[in-house]
Amino acid sequence: FRYYFPCQRWLAVEEDDGQIARELVPVDEAFVKKDSENEGQSPATLGLEQKAKSTTYTVKVKTGDKKNAGTDANVFIILYGSKDDTGIVSLKASKINKNKFERGKVDEFTVESVDIGDLKKIKIGHDNKGNSTGWFLEWVEIDAPSLGQCLKFPCGRWLDRSEDDGAVERIIFPAELQTVEYTPFVPYEITVYTSDIFGAGTDADVFIVLYGSDGGCTQQKSLCLNKREQRMYFERNSVNQFIVEV
Repeated sequence: FRYYFPCQRWLAVEEDDGQIARELVPVDEAFVKKDSENEGQSPATLGLEQKAKSTTYTVKVKTGDKKNAGTDANVFIILYGSKDDTGIVSLKASKINKNKFERGKVDEFTVESVDIGDLKKIKIGHDNKGNSTGWFLEWVEIDAPSLGQCLKFPCGRWLDRSEDDGAVERIIFPAELQTVEYTPFVPYEITVYTSDIFGAGTDADVFIVLYGSDGGCTQQKSLCLNKREQRMYFERNSVNQFIVEV
């Protein structure tokens, strides 16, 4: 057998979702072959195929509001499911704060993985490197839109060689009473055509809401991940494609 693992994504802290390691899923040969029969396969169509085989998790991490609670160390997380685990994922680029893991702050990260089943527990820790390494972790919240589930992992302990029990990594289980179930999200391929008239392009934060025949609608979803993408896309006379989970 021959397997194809396309990526077409950045591995950079300042690009895309900020991850510097990616777990790739195999796709059908037709999505990568460059011949006359397959000219219609767009990058977005390929992205939709990959998204259907993977799960995107939004990971929120709350640093406690205590003296010296923040850390400069490199923080990692492992998600354990009923089928598999994600392996070590570095939490490099917070989507909310430039300076991550500061006292009293909540940081948000994106983690992508193949199907690991129902989320059972997590391991979170740091490498104890840097000027200020000790960290007081309040809680971790993990939201999986494609599964329709949001779980809270309370901690309330130090990850510090000189505090508590001296451990710098901890295994945490979800609080069942704080688990939220909702309608699972579905990935859509969105193609946007910007007109070819003077001033047609925009650098604004373009969003989309989808309405169904029964009157229900999705949440508002931004098409760009960051301000850099806002400057890149929606230029005059351009066609942009996005994979959006709503």
